[in-house]
Amino acid sequence: MKQKLTFPKQMIIIITTIFILLNSSFVFAASEPPKLISQAAILIDNKTGKILYEKNANEKMYPASTTKIITAILALEQCSLNETVTVSYDATMSIPDGYSTASLQVGEQLTLEQLLQLLLVHSANDAANVLAEHIGGSVESFVSMMNTKVHEIGLSNTNFTNTFGMHDDNHYTTAQDLAKIMQYCIKNEEFRKLAGKASCSIPATNKYGVRKYTSTNELIIPNNRNYYSYLTCGKTGYTSQAGDCLVSCSYKENLELIGVILGGKTVNGNSTRFSETKTLFEYGYDNYAIKTLLNQNHVVSQIEIKNGTKDTKMLDLLANTSIEALVESSLSENEITPTITLKEDIKAPIEQGDNLGTLFYTIDGLEYKTDLIASHSVEKSKLFEYLIEIGIGILIIFLIYRIFFHKKKTNVYEFKGF
Repeated sequence: MKQKLTFPKQMIIIITTIFILLNSSFVFAASEPPKLISQAAILIDNKTGKILYEKNANEKMYPASTTKIITAILALEQCSLNETVTVSYDATMSIPDGYSTASLQVGEQLTLEQLLQLLLVHSANDAANVLAEHIGGSVESFVSMMNTKVHEIGLSNTNFTNTFGMHDDNHYTTAQDLAKIMQYCIKNEEFRKLAGKASCSIPATNKYGVRKYTSTNELIIPNNRNYYSYLTCGKTGYTSQAGDCLVSCSYKENLELIGVILGGKTVNGNSTRFSETKTLFEYGYDNYAIKTLLNQNHVVSQIEIKNGTKDTKMLDLLANTSIEALVESSLSENEITPTITLKEDIKAPIEQGDNLGTLFYTIDGLEYKTDLIASHSVEKSKLFEYLIEIGIGILIIFLIYRIFFHKKKTNVYEFKGF
């Protein structure tokens, strides 16, 4: 006879079931790719370049002021930070109304570092043109340098017509290209530092007083509602045609990610370039991790060197370097199997540290590898040489005996002939 559940027991079961379902939904949602309203986006791992998320990543888009990251890196590569730069009339007067400036004055002198702060923190468009003239001789020449640089990086879907992102139908890029540009730029530590500043203060110059600005990137400003503590650097952009744009970099638990948002919108007073960039980064950190698959000097295998001495012929093969790989967080290191390739005809003598092969993991099309080195020296066994010498000795004795015996028989035969 079935026992009828009392009301309290029924409630306990219902509450428990709801809790399990909610918990299961939460776990499931953590691995679901985000649904963004921005027109294009991409998230990549900086170390490997692996794409963790993309939306219209190769669609032609307008970069707006994210253009300035390529302007900045050219300035850093071509000049020193303490160079003095003089503002020209053409550089300041060529900025259309409605575009942000730092009110640079004709004949004003600033250092290159100060101009880069105005460029990357305040997004000053006049600073971009002043830098361009100083480096390229003219804005037009500098723009040509910008396009040469992106081709050197290996990009084919980007073209620039100006230094700061003023709208032009022929001034375009893609989310993926911007991610690769940022990946290139953050190799430069000065760029990281300048693009990671929450504010800047420029001392008085020969033409203007002190300038103080807060970054246009709200993710990097402490106490801002959009502040994201893992963000390290970034650059915003906006035109009515491009929408809200942001290319940025974050670092958490040994995993460095680059996120790009293009064609963002403003929802309830908050730009999706900020909220969706945070969503991208959190998706990456929730679902991917850098895991150590192999430690340096770990014994990978043991082999026998046939012609080695009895005491040294058993040889451990060690990992020459550690291997860290980008993997899905849910994946255990034990589920990843390496491939080992040894050199042909391995034989003594072998010196400690000699490279005898390779170990590699292939994960999502990416290869992680290390050399396999000898743990100790292997001496060549003398036994084989002794056997050869004995064999040669026996052969010589045999040949001498044959020659002597043959000669003796010949002499006997000749004697009987008389």
